Amino acid sequence: MRERPPAPPETGEKASGKLWGGRYSSGTAPAAERFTASLPYDRRLWPQDIRGSRAHARMLAGQGIISAPELELILKGLDEISAEIEDGRFPWRLEHEDVHMNVEARLREKIGAAGGKLHTARSRNDQVALDMHLFVRDAVDGIQQDLHALQTALLEQARSNQGTVLPGYTHLQRAQPVALSQHLLAYFFMLQRDRERLADCRRRVDTSPLGAGALAGTTFPIDPDSVARELGFNRRYANSMDAVSDRDFILETLACCSIVAIHLSRLGEELVLWSSSEFGFLEMPDSLTTGSSIMPQKRNPVIGELLRGKAGRVAGAFVGLLMVLKGLPLSYNTDMQEDKEGTFDALDTVSACLRIAAEVIAASTFRADRMLAAAAAGYTDATDLADYLAAKGVPFREAHAIAGRAVARAAAEGVPLGELPLEVLQGFHPALDGSVYAVLTPRSGVGRRTSPMGTGPGPVDEQLSLAADLLAAPPGTVSWVSTG
Repeated sequence: MRERPPAPPETGEKASGKLWGGRYSSGTAPAAERFTASLPYDRRLWPQDIRGSRAHARMLAGQGIISAPELELILKGLDEISAEIEDGRFPWRLEHEDVHMNVEARLREKIGAAGGKLHTARSRNDQVALDMHLFVRDAVDGIQQDLHALQTALLEQARSNQGTVLPGYTHLQRAQPVALSQHLLAYFFMLQRDRERLADCRRRVDTSPLGAGALAGTTFPIDPDSVARELGFNRRYANSMDAVSDRDFILETLACCSIVAIHLSRLGEELVLWSSSEFGFLEMPDSLTTGSSIMPQKRNPVIGELLRGKAGRVAGAFVGLLMVLKGLPLSYNTDMQEDKEGTFDALDTVSACLRIAAEVIAASTFRADRMLAAAAAGYTDATDLADYLAAKGVPFREAHAIAGRAVARAAAEGVPLGELPLEVLQGFHPALDGSVYAVLTPRSGVGRRTSPMGTGPGPVDEQLSLAADLLAAPPGTVSWVSTG
């Protein structure tokens, strides 16, 4: 008869120091403990973890799985733990690996055996998934508010600068005169799409995984719907394996945030360009610029530069999580622990960028004189000359060539198109008469572009009105433009 192996110690916790250590006879190697612990970064999930534990405990009591006195002890202990964490008195211990086990271990220290019943019918797999759903949902709501604040600043500047004309650019070359209000509103509408994307994404974030257990559900008579309702979720997962292995909701949020970051990067680039001496379109207050350690005259647009630079780390978090999930089998794998650091950083970064961008936009002064001078100096009225001829029946391609020759003549003489003598203009085409000079000004070029979506006063007024309506309503509830 084979000899039986020696019996393990009475509890795994005594043998290994871990709450999960029942089958272990020794502790975790210090190097492995440091490498695998997520506590240094996931401890910020403690508010969500305790919210979820309270709801789970109430459900256990409601289902008769724990007693009412045990529920009272658990809730009281969780309240005390919350106070300890808020006051900086909580004894975080790396050997407990993560925020979940730290809270549970402390609860057991405080209330004894009842604390060990909190984890009944629950796994860390569905617990951490719940915490991340709650955290991401809270973060999305905060970013929505930050987007709204930046849109508000853009709309206010667009209203305050009606009538200001600047050159619009393609290929970073002066193209046609446009209204500054329309230029600012272009960013407003970019951010509106961001708000709508995030609102749609939030519907999938707003799904409760608690009740999935480790992967296969539980033998206890739980009520996951009551937990979902208490935590404000609109729905729960249908499949327990999907519930613990899904990180789509984080991927989608990071994808949306990456687009936000790219929009902010484009805005940051224009802040940098426009505040340069070469453009001189924008003046930021001293409080939002920095100086040079060696060149006393410098006023560096560092906020615009960082809006560009930080876009990379947000997009990097998205790509990083994609690579974590690529090829993972069902269901939970510790690789998924890597969903947190990049997500926390990306969400924090997007929120910080939106807030400082709103401050910069609200506090900056736009130089209408420099903008108008630039619009007048770059032959941005060449298209107006071509349109003038086309309106008189000249085929547009012919009109385009005539305007191009006129620009070449004006450039050779170093004068604007509007300063070429009439006889010179008529040498290009007899349809050109004295009325052409009325269209060869930047303000005329803006004012005559009255087509829908255009830069003329009428279309811009419509865009301002639409922007106000969009800002006043939840994303997706106001139609942009009806096509009938």
